[in-house]
Amino acid sequence: MSDIKKVVLAYSGGLDTSIILKWLQETYACEVVTFTADLGQGEELEPARAKAEMLGIKEIYIEDLREEFVRDYVFPMFRANALYEGVYLLGTSIARPLIAKRQIEIAAATGADAVCHGATGKGNDQVRFELGYYACNPDIRVIAPWREWALNSRETLIAYAEQHQIPVPKDKRGEAPFSVDANLLHTSSEGKVLEDPGAPCPEFVYQRTVSPEDAPDTPTFIEIGFAGGDAVSIDGENLSPANLLARLNTLGGENGIGRLDLVENRFVGMKSRGIYETPGGTVLLAAHRGMESLTLDRGAAHLKDEMMPRYAELIYNGFWFSPEREMLQAAIDESQKFVTGTVTLKLYKGSATVVARTSDYSLYSEAHVTFEEDAVYDQQDAEGFIRLNALRLKLLGRRKS
Repeated sequence: MSDIKKVVLAYSGGLDTSIILKWLQETYACEVVTFTADLGQGEELEPARAKAEMLGIKEIYIEDLREEFVRDYVFPMFRANALYEGVYLLGTSIARPLIAKRQIEIAAATGADAVCHGATGKGNDQVRFELGYYACNPDIRVIAPWREWALNSRETLIAYAEQHQIPVPKDKRGEAPFSVDANLLHTSSEGKVLEDPGAPCPEFVYQRTVSPEDAPDTPTFIEIGFAGGDAVSIDGENLSPANLLARLNTLGGENGIGRLDLVENRFVGMKSRGIYETPGGTVLLAAHRGMESLTLDRGAAHLKDEMMPRYAELIYNGFWFSPEREMLQAAIDESQKFVTGTVTLKLYKGSATVVARTSDYSLYSEAHVTFEEDAVYDQQDAEGFIRLNALRLKLLGRRKS
């Protein structure tokens, strides 16, 4: 790695990646290009430019990727109703392939021969970033400082920063209470005060949602419109993917929706405890499943549910660019052709409940399902249906006796 001439660093402007920037300059004596992605994390990103300039960086990329993020990554994932281990909406996992792809593109544009990320050697993100890098450029070289350097504590990081005149925010001079990753889909909080899974999460950890107990006493009703499996409108107003998710975040957050306290199985082998807030995503998942309940055939719906855990695990483990994920995506997208219509939801004190749904492509037939007299269904047909399905059970029962 000693012959590296230029590296593209995934740069947030925070303390850790600023230290990594300086460490790269010192350790590899290479030119550094910084890349900061706006994925809707809710932070002002221009200070990252100023800090990079202060550290001598000439090529600085700060890009608004919010629409691409939601359109090309979040929405395809939500067509699958993806939940890792049954509950996690994969907010961090789904952001990594986009960042990795764009880093590789910037490396090609600037003539860089390496990329660098700030993920630790204990977590999932190192895997997600690097699988994405290698999928997009099999020959790229990767620098992972947390697996190389000796700066293994908050104290050593701060000492290194002060030694090199890197500004240290006052709230970072002590032990940070927890670490946060955020984007337009969710916030993820881990570490420190959250490391004991036997201790309840302090209320101050939550950032995007009010406590369900403090949510309004009057429910909020909204109507979400779908076209081809993707949400396109709220209360009749057409919105871009990013603006739609942002609106749902506000509505869900105000009603205390989308909190998750999870002990999960990391890909690297250990369990971790995370606090996730996904207000808009939680509302969107309920709405999408409500739309599918009306428009998907039983066989297609049940097959999708069988495929979903595998699909979710692929995203969690960093295999977004794998052929098996793309194969599953093709099947999922095929199922969404008629997932079009509107869903009405009731948002109330932490819950998002479907209360109505309509579609021009509905498979629901009131004429068949009614309890009143009908002219389309002969109830006597059920007798033969039951007899045929019971045949093998009868044969098994006779053998047992």
